[in-house]
Amino acid sequence: MELQNTVKEALNALYHHPDDGVRLQADRWLQDFQRTLDAWQVADNLLHDATSNLETLIFCSQTLRSKVQQDFEELQSEAFCPLRDSLNNLLRKFHKGPPKVRTQISIAVAALAVHVRAEDWGDGGIVKWLRDEMNLHPEYIPGLLELLTVLPEEVFNYKIAARPERRRQFEKELTSQIEVALDILTACLNITELKEQVLEAFASWLRLKHGIPGSVLASHPLVLTALSSLNSELLSEAAVNVISELIHYTAAGSSGGVSVQMPLIQVLVPQVMNLKGQLRDSSKDEEDVKAIARLFSDMGDSYVELIATGSDESMLIVHALLEVASHPEYYIASMTFNFWHSLQVNLTRRESYISFVNESSIEAERNRRLQVFRPAYESLVSLVSFRIQYPQDYQDLSNEDLKEFKHTRYAVADVLIDAASVLGGDATLRILYMKLDEAAACCHSEQSEWRPAEAALFGIRAISSYVSAVEAEVMPKVMDRLLKLPQHPQLLQTVCLTIGAYSKWLDSASGGLSILPSVLDILMSGMGISEDSAAAAAVAFRQICDDCRLKLRGCLDGLFHIYHRAVSGEGSFKVAADDSLHLVEALSKVITELPPDHAKSALEALCLPVVTPLQEIVSQGPDTLNSKSARDLTVHIDRFGYIFRYVNHAEAVADAIQRLWPIFKAIFDLRAWDMRTMESLCRACKYAVRTSGRCMGITIGAMLEEIQGLYQQHHQPCFLYLSSEVIKIFGSDPSCANYLKSLIEALFMHTTRLLTSIQEFTARPDIADDCFLLASRCIRYCPQLFIPSAVFPSLVDCSLIGITVHHREASNSILTFLSDTFDLGNSAGGEQYLPIRNCVILPRGSSITRILIASLTGALPSSRLESVTYTLLSLSRAYGPQSVEWAKESISLVPLTAVTEVERSRFLKALSDAASGANVNALSVPIEDLSDVCRRNRTVMEIVQQSLRPLELNIAPGS
Repeated sequence: MELQNTVKEALNALYHHPDDGVRLQADRWLQDFQRTLDAWQVADNLLHDATSNLETLIFCSQTLRSKVQQDFEELQSEAFCPLRDSLNNLLRKFHKGPPKVRTQISIAVAALAVHVRAEDWGDGGIVKWLRDEMNLHPEYIPGLLELLTVLPEEVFNYKIAARPERRRQFEKELTSQIEVALDILTACLNITELKEQVLEAFASWLRLKHGIPGSVLASHPLVLTALSSLNSELLSEAAVNVISELIHYTAAGSSGGVSVQMPLIQVLVPQVMNLKGQLRDSSKDEEDVKAIARLFSDMGDSYVELIATGSDESMLIVHALLEVASHPEYYIASMTFNFWHSLQVNLTRRESYISFVNESSIEAERNRRLQVFRPAYESLVSLVSFRIQYPQDYQDLSNEDLKEFKHTRYAVADVLIDAASVLGGDATLRILYMKLDEAAACCHSEQSEWRPAEAALFGIRAISSYVSAVEAEVMPKVMDRLLKLPQHPQLLQTVCLTIGAYSKWLDSASGGLSILPSVLDILMSGMGISEDSAAAAAVAFRQICDDCRLKLRGCLDGLFHIYHRAVSGEGSFKVAADDSLHLVEALSKVITELPPDHAKSALEALCLPVVTPLQEIVSQGPDTLNSKSARDLTVHIDRFGYIFRYVNHAEAVADAIQRLWPIFKAIFDLRAWDMRTMESLCRACKYAVRTSGRCMGITIGAMLEEIQGLYQQHHQPCFLYLSSEVIKIFGSDPSCANYLKSLIEALFMHTTRLLTSIQEFTARPDIADDCFLLASRCIRYCPQLFIPSAVFPSLVDCSLIGITVHHREASNSILTFLSDTFDLGNSAGGEQYLPIRNCVILPRGSSITRILIASLTGALPSSRLESVTYTLLSLSRAYGPQSVEWAKESISLVPLTAVTEVERSRFLKALSDAASGANVNALSVPIEDLSDVCRRNRTVMEIVQQSLRPLELNIAPGS
């Protein structure tokens, strides 16, 4: 009684006390209370108490629902009947409301049904129990009807802490009782005021997508009631929900699919088609139009394979969907977008035609279907393209509205791409060019309206990948129009992006070379108008230099002029530092096409405006270099990264890095404390190593010596990341073996001294991530240096400390390192190192297995399940029956209350099958089941983790 009063006082404080601190304290107390064993009885008592107010009733009903869902195992087995009876009494008590309380009680009863076997409800399970209750107490039918509605929904409610096997069994039990449920609902149709509730319950049962043939449903009273209620003001929403679920039901594989459900489809489609006229009925409420549009969209999505055959009947649905696509409200029109994509995929992919016997018949049928749907997609282009036009008041749009408008443009662009896939890019271009032609006239009128031209160009840009590189009819006109449009900032931005999108056309077209100078002039204008247009122009400049690089080799002086203005920041260009990287990449790609001697001098010219400011900073001495912000340095170093990445001349880049090394070394020495600068510098060095390879000569040795020494002082993760690239390039080079052996031993030894506890892994996740990525690289590229080294066992021990770190990348890198170690025998030349590996792994096998099983069962988030499973199965494949014994030893530590003998056996059998070479994909279900069982609620997860204690294992190898 005292606890009940405390709950009431806490609720009163939560909802009515003026002090925020008191309210917060009350909220915490109530949350803690809900986790106690007393919460069962207190919540039940207060719900039966006639003096409880609405706040108390809502809280207690939520508490009882949560306890049944999550903590049912707290109760003794004999508590089921009293709990069921109490919940049933509460359902009766609240059969007229309050609705929130009744819903929570209904969910609690449904959750109880998930936990216990059908037999515990009497003969025939909860559905027949419900039917008997309704027959005995017809006055309580409204409350019991809500329970019948939520029952099938609980099949998919993973908040309920049921075992996976029991959840599957519950679904089967409900599926076997569908006919009984529908009989109950049919009987309830006679109560007029319950019709809406009956239809909602019917829709809920249909979501199970099992059990009833289309021939039965086609004439079923519930289906006929839903169809006849489509035009009823009171029932139309519930009726639409039912018809929508029926459409999905007919297409579901578990219901037999379209062919089995054809009798029902033949009833549904004509009835929905009769609603087409209402799409344009101005007297209709917008929500009603949306509901009708939803049904047409559902039909399109569900029957797309039937529609794709192009029959006369299917074209009626297509025309209705075009009607929906033409609706002025975007959120209604866009309901059809998924259908147009699915139809396009169906029309164009080869798999759709596998029933045809040979290539000629496949091609003939494909062409026939494309012709049938051609007019529909031509209409679609015209219907949707207006939606990408900037609104008149675009400057006044809020950030949220502007974001939504951009989302609309991208969605419409996807529809245009679907149309281009069916019509062909050239045909779609012709339609869009007509709009550009009309819009261009507006640009030069007195009003100078730029928005229609910008919209047409946005569409033309969207389909660029589908337009032929040698299209000669429309593209020359498009380019001519582009060069003459006014230079409004938004319009110029889209002009620049469109030019870039058609860079391949500029390279291939017969007149492409002659208009390149004019195109570059436009891009220079873009760089000078606004930051947005400058960004677009920089992207386009990169695309043109990439695709037209052979044509542009002779224009380097002009390109360098643009590059210098953009990179130096002098003059009127408004290219941001990040966008200038596009120009660096552009020139680098043109230089790649030069002969080696010309490339070397061009590379020097490319580096000059980048190295000069860095040289000035370094020459001013250590104090100046140390006082600069990271951005002052990285803006230039990042440009070197792009140069080394995209100038594909190994010797020229090797010469450049050798000349630049004194500057790089000065920055390494004085800024090694600065993570951002070091990351930028290591990235530049990585690309230099990747491009130059073995041309680097002595510079690589100096670089390795530098990072080896600095890592021990400053622990920058990027030093490991750079070493990883060096290992990939030079790992198999015997002449580098001494360098690399010294490097990896120093780096790994120091890292294992840093990462001595899970707290250190949590504090330094980037070091852990890059360390174990480097270790995996060593296994792949230089096992001869790594596996026999003294650091290999230390690194395995270190990995066991850190497996359960919650940082996703760090955890995945550790798991990958372990699976690579276990899979060593599968790699080329790896077998010779198996004896050394086994000497390290076998003494630790039991601990490794136990930590992996702990990770599987809750020590790591469930999102990491796939990685942990792969590592565990790799261990099983590598160590066969021995690994199964390790697993048996670990799983036996978990109490039977948490994991039953049957669940253990299934899990161990999966590992045993993996050890015998079975298909790994087939073994995932028993492993996922074990994970689900052990995570089913907080209490079980704590029991499992306390049993396995992954962080307290003695990871030192056994004597």
